[in-house]
Formats: sequence, C-alpha cells, structure tokens
Amino acid sequence: MKRVAGMVCSGLLIGITTCIGTAATAQSKTPLPNDPWAPTAINNMPPVASLTNGVWLKGDLHLHSRHSKESSNNPESKIINFCKTVGVDYICITDHDNHVDGDVPNHTWADPEFKSDSVLLLYGAEWTTTRGHGNVFSAHPYDHQRLYFVRDQRDVVIQSVVKELGIHLSANHPMGPKDHFGFSYDMVSSMEVWNSAVWKKNENALLIWDDMLSSGRKITGRGGSDAHHGVPDSPDKATPNSKQATANYVGTPTTWVFATARTREAVVDALTNGRVSVSANPFAPRVEFYADLDQDGKMDMMMGDNTKPTGKPAKFRVQLTGKTVADSTYTVSVVKNGNPFGTFKTTGKNPVIEFTDTPATVGRTYYRVVVEGPSTPYPQVPVSQTLSGNMVGLSNPICFNFDPNF
Repeated sequence: MKRVAGMVCSGLLIGITTCIGTAATAQSKTPLPNDPWAPTAINNMPPVASLTNGVWLKGDLHLHSRHSKESSNNPESKIINFCKTVGVDYICITDHDNHVDGDVPNHTWADPEFKSDSVLLLYGAEWTTTRGHGNVFSAHPYDHQRLYFVRDQRDVVIQSVVKELGIHLSANHPMGPKDHFGFSYDMVSSMEVWNSAVWKKNENALLIWDDMLSSGRKITGRGGSDAHHGVPDSPDKATPNSKQATANYVGTPTTWVFATARTREAVVDALTNGRVSVSANPFAPRVEFYADLDQDGKMDMMMGDNTKPTGKPAKFRVQLTGKTVADSTYTVSVVKNGNPFGTFKTTGKNPVIEFTDTPATVGRTYYRVVVEGPSTPYPQVPVSQTLSGNMVGLSNPICFNFDPNF
C-alpha cells in the first residue's frame, strides 16, 4: 500500500509540474497585434517649436533663504543681489514648507525682499514630506497649503491636487539615501538630476532618469544648488556652515532654459517642455543638442523636442556655447535609450561634434549627452570647481515617437 501511495503522489507531482510548465510557456513574449500597449508609431505629434524664436536664460531652481530654519546668513536680498553679480536670469527660492506649516505665501513670498527689477523670481517651495522632497515651480502665486496638506495621501490624490493648482512639481535629489523621492514619477514634470556642486553623488540620479525615459515618461532633467548658507556680513555672524557658501551657492549647478520670452511663464514652460541643459556653474559653457532630420544642413529639433521618426538617418550635433577653456579637450558621451552609444572628443574655441544614427520607426528612441572636460573657474564660489570635478554639463534628450498623451 505504501508503494502504491508513493506512485500516486509521484504522478500528482508530475501532473502539477506539467501544468506549471504549460502555464509558464503560455505567457506572451511579445504584445498581441491588437494589444493597445504594443509599440506603435505615434501620429498625433504636435509640431516642433521654433529653434530661433527664443532666448537662453540661466538660473537656479533650488535655493533656501532665511525662511528655511536650518539656513544661515542667507536673506532673500543677498541671494538676489548675488544673482545680479554673476548674471543669473531667474531663480526659485524653495524654502522648506514644513518649517512654516505650509504657509509659504505669508513667509517667503511676503518678505519685502522678494522682489527684483532684473532677476525673474518664480513662485515655489520645497515640498518636504516623510517620503521625500520635491520642488514646486510656478509663474504665479498659488495655494501651497493645498499641496502641503495632502503630503501623506496616496499618489493619485496628490497628483489631482497638482493638476488642480496648475503647478510644475519636480522630484528633488531622487537617489537618496536620505530624502530620496519616494513617490510616483507620474506626478512630476521634471527631476533634479544634478543636485549641488558635488557631482559624484548624482550619478545614480541619471540611472533613475534613464529608467523613466526608457519607460516612456518624458521627464525633464534639471539642476539645483540646494544652497542653504550665505557668506556672513562680518566674522561674528559666521556659523559652522558658513564655509559652504564658498563651495556650493547660487548656480552650482546652473540650469539653462531656451524660453520664448524673458518671463516667468516662459521659464516654466521651457522647463516643462525640456528645452533645458545643465552646466557646472554660470560661467561654464552651455551644452546645446540638435538634430537634422533630413541632413540638409539645417537643424530641425533640439533637446526636449519630440517628433515622429522618418526611417532615415538623422544627423545630431552637440555644441558648447560660451566660455570654454582654451586649448582643452572635451569629451562628449552620447546615451541612447539608457545605454552608451558613443564617445567623441572635441577641441577648439567653439567645440562641436556630430554623429549620425537612425531612430526606430516603431517604439521609442531617445538620445542625451554628458560633457566632461576642464572645469571653468567660478571666482565667487571658488571651491565648487573641485567638487564638480570634470563635469561640464549635460543635455536633456531628443526624443522620437514618445506618446504626448502618455
């Protein structure tokens, strides 16, 4: 009897194994032809905006004034006056909202120093939660407490409030290990891929960014100094953190936007659309990335743009505009769909590299670039050069076949 029972059990095990194997092999390896999620060409692409009707503006999208409790020697007037001395066009002072129970309008924005006749001041704050931090960018005042009060709600609730307020929400220092961004990236329009002058700690942020881009989320990469401390007016006002102002302050790094006008609205629009690059400081060369779709010698799109692929090779151009270091070599690394595509060397007063590739006609394709080389001096924040190392700048991606309604 024991032998028979053993045979029956053996048979059952064989049957179960067979069933599992059949179920596993029955799983689809490729989407079905009528699957709505199958890769397909996107035919409702909006036209690419003008490449000439605009102005490059440089700024900093992560700054703390005295309204953030842990900052020191950094009133808004000092930040704004410093911007004028280094030619920064726009900033967003993003004080911690939890330091004022979410009432940012009656603190940072109500400060009599929150004004400038030349520097564009965005409205925003650092959304500070138990699941991570994010920055809000807006061209107009908004009810920040609406966002603050739902900080511990489910992502779908937060996303609805972001939409209701009409604000640009951005993920801050997403890589952690502390204060990482622990929310869905579906509710943000950009992410901080370069936080502070310390480039080394940002490398994992690029991995997260590539994951988002590869999955169809056209999220803008931006920078932010996250500066908290200013230079004291006199030695007696110095704090243990005062030395940080010589290493990380306004513009380390600098976020460039190609805006249609010199207005707050145009800055936020450009940031949302991705016509953005990031440089180590305000004096470092600006990274510009273009594509010539029909190879007629005229560029048809730039970083941040998205179009339908033609099925033919396109010529891409990377150029450094501004103050380059004389007699130096710059290395341009091209990333395609999250993977290394090619490495190019360039020298000269106006360094340029070009390469050719054919974006796929079905499925998404994107290209972005990272530029390394000699650091550009930033006399006002001298130690920042050492912290940024050989990182010069990076571009946002040029995209093909990304669904604008994703």
